[in-house]
Amino acid sequence: MASIQPVVGSWYRNPVTGETFEVVALDEDSDSIGIQHFEGEVGELDGETWSAIELDELPPQEDWSGPFDDLEREEIELDGSARGLRWENPLDRFD
Repeated sequence: MASIQPVVGSWYRNPVTGETFEVVALDEDSDSIGIQHFEGEVGELDGETWSAIELDELPPQEDWSGPFDDLEREEIELDGSARGLRWENPLDRFD
């Protein structure tokens, strides 16, 4: 069976389970593929398992919020410590 080669940064879908994931790492020494699901869960597949699954290639995901779906607004807001600071360009001091 011909298998799609894993490419770091590319997204794939397992049509049997419906899961979607991105390849985030390749380790040739251990023949493993690091993956991250849209919801943020990370995992690993060995090369033999990768070759045995028929995967569909997907376009890059545009919605980056998957790993943060279960957070409340209060958990992702800034604490305000950076507010009111004056950010300067260090080159503005020179004429």
